[in-house]
Amino acid sequence: MPPLGDLVLLHVVDLDPALTALHRIGGFFVLRPAGAADPALPTLAHAYGPARPGVHDDVLAVRIRRVAGALDAEARVAASVAHQGLAARLWSVTLGSAALCGTVPDLAPHLLHWDPEAGAPDDLWAAEARPLPGDAATLARLVLRGHLDPLAAALRSRHRLAPGLLRGNAASALAGAARELDRWGRRHGRTDVADRAGRLARELLSDPSLAGAGTLTGTAFRRRSCCLYYRVPGGGVCGDCCFVRPPRSSPRAPSG
Repeated sequence: MPPLGDLVLLHVVDLDPALTALHRIGGFFVLRPAGAADPALPTLAHAYGPARPGVHDDVLAVRIRRVAGALDAEARVAASVAHQGLAARLWSVTLGSAALCGTVPDLAPHLLHWDPEAGAPDDLWAAEARPLPGDAATLARLVLRGHLDPLAAALRSRHRLAPGLLRGNAASALAGAARELDRWGRRHGRTDVADRAGRLARELLSDPSLAGAGTLTGTAFRRRSCCLYYRVPGGGVCGDCCFVRPPRSSPRAPSG
């Protein structure tokens, strides 16, 4: 999984007091209350809409250009990195909430506002914080079906991204979230959190949307695809990559 900046995990407002503990885990993501957001910000439902060439409010295209500029990367690579960054955001909030307090916030795409121009990590605001059951079926419905399936379709309509690459990104982001929760739980005597996160991750990795994306051994994950981060100048391969060393790259295409 490529580095995504200095990430912080904060509580989800009005969901459960136990979620205030999430900020102590470190390395994972912020979910802000809607009142703190600019009301003009789009929702993720808007981002998953069809490509709109030449239209300035194609927010997914705006996000990919933002990532491409930050990494000096070609558009296809930036699209993959942007996909994995958003997948990590969504898994972090849902898996962390489920592991710590047994419930998750309703993160339906029309309830999450998003700033595509922000730096890493993606900035998200929740319009509501209605608690839902923290089981694998609910997480799969919220994250896989609700977000990552339509996000993958939207990205593939714009860029040459293999389905296996996007499955690998989603699985890698999930495994990374579970690994951080495992480390935090065992350091702080919360083996219940570590065990719950691991169990949920294993169940989710067997979902048809993620099955075959890689192998989870303990908390270590090895994916069967590459996210293309090696094509970023100075990037190299990620710790869970299918490659041991960067493959030889063809000359870079223009990133426009």
